[in-house]
Amino acid sequence: MWDMLLIALFAFLGAAAVGLLGAVALRAVRHRSVAVSLTIVAAVAVTAMLAGTLAVAQAMFLSAHDLTVVTTVVAMAAVVSLATALLLGRWVVARSRELALAARSFGDGGSFAAPDGASTAELAALSRELAATSDRLAASRERERALETSRRELVAWISHDLRTPLAGLRAMSEALEDGVVQDPERYFRQIRTEVDRLNSMVGDLFELSRIHAGTLALTPTRMSVYDLIGEAIAGADPLAREQGVRLVGDSVESVPVEVDGKEMTRVLANLLVNAIRRTPADGTVAVAAERREEWVVLSVTDGCGGIPEEDLPRVFDTGWRGTQARTPPAGAGLGLAIVRGIVEAHAGHADVRNVTGGCRFEVTLPAAAAPLG
Repeated sequence: MWDMLLIALFAFLGAAAVGLLGAVALRAVRHRSVAVSLTIVAAVAVTAMLAGTLAVAQAMFLSAHDLTVVTTVVAMAAVVSLATALLLGRWVVARSRELALAARSFGDGGSFAAPDGASTAELAALSRELAATSDRLAASRERERALETSRRELVAWISHDLRTPLAGLRAMSEALEDGVVQDPERYFRQIRTEVDRLNSMVGDLFELSRIHAGTLALTPTRMSVYDLIGEAIAGADPLAREQGVRLVGDSVESVPVEVDGKEMTRVLANLLVNAIRRTPADGTVAVAAERREEWVVLSVTDGCGGIPEEDLPRVFDTGWRGTQARTPPAGAGLGLAIVRGIVEAHAGHADVRNVTGGCRFEVTLPAAAAPLG
């Protein structure tokens, strides 16, 4: 037993000394190629075995012949190990270099394509992560391009819509100033109308900027969608009468929601005004609300004749107005973008789809936990 402990001690001391030197060498070359590190690891393993074996051999007083045989065997093992480490290191370095070149392509704006050929599990996992990152970057670039296009369209349309009422205001004010107006009261009423229109556009821009900046402050309260929709219909009824459109709200369930009443009323008002303006006279705009599992779905159905299928994905984009005229009452194309922003701030989502004779806008909101008492 004592002899075995002594042999283990000599072997450990010899191997530990080599291992310590190997750790120092690895630290010195930590910024070099992985092939160098693998070669050092292989050399340390074989040298540690050799040192331990020689230490034990010396302690056991082996003959010179036996010691030579042991040393030769270990030396051959060292040569094979070092050659294997070099080959493995060169292979790993080559695969890493191919991966780096492939990664550089999507960093420059392209897409990532994993290099062909076998690779280690770690490099394969890295390739998959780079491919996933490339897909996310491509989607992000696409969203950025769409957003930039939307911004350019918004600036162009806002500029057009602002120029028209401002030019009218200037002409009317100059006519009043020169005293060439036969009916000043009519001009005053028209000036008030144009000012209200400008005020509405500026208010929409301010609301949209708050939504995009994430500074829209909500004060959720518990209420019934029946009351919410009733208030929105009452506010839109004068416009509906003026346009000759019937407002129908018979299919409204009294289900509870927790929403900011002011902001959600604006959502419904935007949807109703949009529907009324695009529904021909003697048409109908129907408002409905129902509970679907853990959600409450509010819908506004108009008689606009439908939206082209290719335009449906863009309906809620900032500034989108399809093929409608770029002049009032089409508005600045901000109403539906505001609808989506407010609904998403309530953890809901807004959708649109075509139905017979028109389209249906749906606002889906989380239902309250329990019915109203």
